[in-house]
Formats: sequence, C-alpha cells, structure tokens
Amino acid sequence: MAKTFRDRIKFIGPGAIVTASFIGPGTVTTATKAGASFGYAVLWAIVFSIVATLILQEMTARLGIMTQSSLGDAIREQFTQPILKYGAMWLVIISILVGCSAYIAGDLLGTSLGISTLTGVPERVLGPIVGMIILIIGLTGSYKIIEKVMIFLIAIMSITFLTTMVIARPDIGEVVKGAFVPTIPAGSIITIVALIGTTVVPYNLFIHSSTVQERWNKPSDLKESRLDIIVSIGIGGLITAAVLITSATMIRGIEVESVAELSLQLEPILGSWAKIFMSVGLFAAGLSSAIASPLGAAITIGSILRWQNGMKDRRFKLVFTVVIVIGIVSSAVGFEPLDVLLFAQALNGILLPFISIMLLIIMNNQHRLGEYTNSVRANIAGGLVALVCTGLGIYSLIDAIRSFIGA
Repeated sequence: MAKTFRDRIKFIGPGAIVTASFIGPGTVTTATKAGASFGYAVLWAIVFSIVATLILQEMTARLGIMTQSSLGDAIREQFTQPILKYGAMWLVIISILVGCSAYIAGDLLGTSLGISTLTGVPERVLGPIVGMIILIIGLTGSYKIIEKVMIFLIAIMSITFLTTMVIARPDIGEVVKGAFVPTIPAGSIITIVALIGTTVVPYNLFIHSSTVQERWNKPSDLKESRLDIIVSIGIGGLITAAVLITSATMIRGIEVESVAELSLQLEPILGSWAKIFMSVGLFAAGLSSAIASPLGAAITIGSILRWQNGMKDRRFKLVFTVVIVIGIVSSAVGFEPLDVLLFAQALNGILLPFISIMLLIIMNNQHRLGEYTNSVRANIAGGLVALVCTGLGIYSLIDAIRSFIGA
C-alpha cells in the first residue's frame, strides 16, 4: 500500500516546536534589517546558527529519548555539591522565567501587528485577545494540540516567506557566496550576534528534551528523531534566510524600522498581496513564538523541580498562566520593559554558554547515557559551538551592561 504524504511526514513533531519557537517577530525583524543593511554578506550567520542548533538539539533529544528524563533532571543530578547543584538550578530557573516573561509582550504585539495591518484594529486590543487564545491552548495540557498548532504555523511561514523570496528573484551566485563565505562588513557584528542569538535559544533545549519523550522511548527511535530535527530546523533556517534574502534583494540600503518597509517594496511585484503576505507571515511568526515562551518557561522549571505530570500538572499550568498574563497586561498598556529586557539579555548572556557547556558534560556521562554518550566527532562539534556560544554570551552580557548603564 502506497504511503500518503501524511504518512511520510508523521515523524515531524518535537523539532517543529523548536523551529516555531525561534522564528518570532524578533527573528523576522532582525533578518529584515540584516538584509537591508548588509545585503547577502551576513547570510552565513544564519547557516552557522542552524548548524549549531542542529548539533545542540540532537544532543538534548538523544538525552530525552535514551534516559526518559529531561535536561533539567540531568542538570539537577550532575552535581552532588549543594552550592553548585542549587546554584545551577536557580540560575536556569530565574534566567528562563525572566527572559520568557520579558519577551512575551513583544511576541503578542508582533502577532497582533500582522492582524492589525489588515484589519485596522489597534495592537493593544488584539494583543490581549491573542494572549487569551494562547492561554486556552496551554491550559488544555495537551502536547498533541500544541504540536499540531506549531506545525500548521510553520507551514504558513514556509509558504509566505519562501514564496516572496522566489518572486523577488535574488542573485543566486551572491546568495551562495553570502551563505558559505563568511565576511564581517563594517558595523555588522551586532547584527551577526543578533541573528545567531535569535536562533540558538537556551529554553529550546529544555523543551526538546521533554517533548521527545511524548513521541519516542527506545534506541531505534533516534533515527526518526534526528530526521525530525534536520527537516524541522532546516525549514526554520530556510524561512529565516528567505526573509534576509528578500530584504537584501528588495530594500538594500534602506533604513529599516520594521517589516512594513519590506511589504512596501514588494508591492510592485505582488500588488495588494504584498501586505497580506507579510501580515500573515508576521502573525504566524508571532503566534508560534508567543506559544513557545510560556511553554519554555513551564517545561524548564517543571523539569528542574521534578514536576511529575508534565503539561497536565497544575504547577506547570500556573507558570504558563503567569507568563501569559504578564504578556497580556504588557501588550494591553503598550508597555515596553526596556530595563527588564536588558536584564533578560544579560541573563541570557550568562545562560547560553553555561547550558551549552553543561549539555556537553552531561552527554559524556557514561553512567547516565551508557553507549549513547557523545562520539569524538560530536564532542568536537559541540565544543566549537559551546566556544562560540561563550564568546557570544560574553559579548551579549557586555553589550547589555553598557546599554543598561547608558539607559
């Protein structure tokens, strides 16, 4: 019996949640600005970030499948010395909770901007409504519902942004050069850091190690999990790259404040559809990221504190609700918590290298993983990623401190 298309893609799941998480309004805006400011020259940063994400997410997925425990469990159990143990636990909990709470308002407003552009209804009205819809989805406690929503949103983003890229007709030779010949144009370092930082997201490692357990539980499942990671995150990379490539093709040299400029530049070739395409894409990006922020906070804290009932646990739902309510209130009043965002950026600057190094240590723990510990090749690749993450983390931390002092 011939396999249907649905049968062929049924392996897609946990990886799709990771992809839907890192493609948010911030990623779309950053990629748009990168293309407008530097053309195709920094496209390599997206390629690197996707490779780094593939390496880290494969490790955390393997951990979840082979041990049927999460990254939070592993971090908790890695140390026996109380100060190190509880210090590591609370560093992760505080950083993730503050970070997700700080970014949720931006995700809700980004989602609302897509609808507002088409309907004219103010974002401050739409933001809380979207927040309530996400809250209802989260309180169902159903992983399958969230997974299906995320896959649907990725499909929308793929159709939207890849279609606009094709229609824009970029210079293929320059695209290939930008993707595989790293250059750092003058003034581009902050943009490069931002492109990588919006893709390699610490809480996605916790989400992935937990959600794979809903799907897989034996060694033979590793192949399907890796296929899910490669396809899902690869599509995410293509979406981000498509935004940058379209921007580099259509609005090179134009000062960009939002993706609205990209919509205007597409009007000569898309007509009235330009605004619709960009609005739908931004809505999907915002909604997927807005679901992932409270989900990431709840899963991370739940795994570290060993809440046994997963998404159905009342404490899980409480954390999810608190983060969403913060987003609803913030989006309703139009509050942009600059100081909180700067603080969250500083915490992320510490957390990203810490988590990547901790993951490497855990993945070499034979007592926990047995024959499924990292190979030499995986350690070299993971070590290089951790090294770059540490450099980015230090840069991010210094930049946040400077901004905080200057604010």
